[in-house]
Amino acid sequence: MTPQLLYAALAGLYGLAIGSFLNVCSLRWPENESVVRPRSRCPECARPIGALENIPVLSWILLRGKCRGCGLAISIQYPLVELATGLLWAAVVWVHGPSWEALRGGLFLTILFGIALSDARFYIIPNEFSLGGAVLGLVLSLAPGGVTWQQAAIGAAVGYAALWAIGVLGTWMVRKTNPERLEEAGVDSALGGGDVKMMAMVGAFLGPWGVALTVFLGSVSALVIFGAISAITKKLIPLGIFLAIGAAIAYAWGDALRGWYFGSVLGL
Repeated sequence: MTPQLLYAALAGLYGLAIGSFLNVCSLRWPENESVVRPRSRCPECARPIGALENIPVLSWILLRGKCRGCGLAISIQYPLVELATGLLWAAVVWVHGPSWEALRGGLFLTILFGIALSDARFYIIPNEFSLGGAVLGLVLSLAPGGVTWQQAAIGAAVGYAALWAIGVLGTWMVRKTNPERLEEAGVDSALGGGDVKMMAMVGAFLGPWGVALTVFLGSVSALVIFGAISAITKKLIPLGIFLAIGAAIAYAWGDALRGWYFGSVLGL
């Protein structure tokens, strides 16, 4: 086994454990619950889940997706999130090796994944992901490689300000198009406050250029994928999911996309 493959495999195992914790965070933080107590337990019979029943992916397979106590089906979300997070960490370390950038990228993509899970289920982006992630991004900008601390600080400010301005503009449009909702107007009428704080986190990891690319990619993907559904069902667009997709693309291929745009489109 080559060192590159070994490091990636170890990172994948580490990612499985992180994915198990991410399941807890994405389900409890939106409900303002502790991720420490109580211990994980069956929602039907309240039986605590033992350590051997909590091995990522493997335990779900051995238990055949059911609680050992009452036989209630255990959601397939748990092993899928664990597996996806494990693959994510393995991929980042495969590309960057055991480096500060691998740690930075793994944490950033994990936070984005947690945001997408929470927003999809609860239409909430917990502050632990957004504001906590922003602090983490600023701290990691002091490490070698990646954006500088100046770029991270400017990116966080730009990300917050840009989404706040979009929210204010959207609120003005709500007032004009839905006068009956005038008393409800505020930033949240057009854009969730969690999205605003999320973009501060994205800016802390990607800098101002990453913010611009994330907003563009996230908005386009939201309109293409969910716009028609929202128009028919009248459901709000969980923008955090699509901003997370845009931010992940910006992290992985942002430099290439920016180079293509300035070189091929603008001819600079």
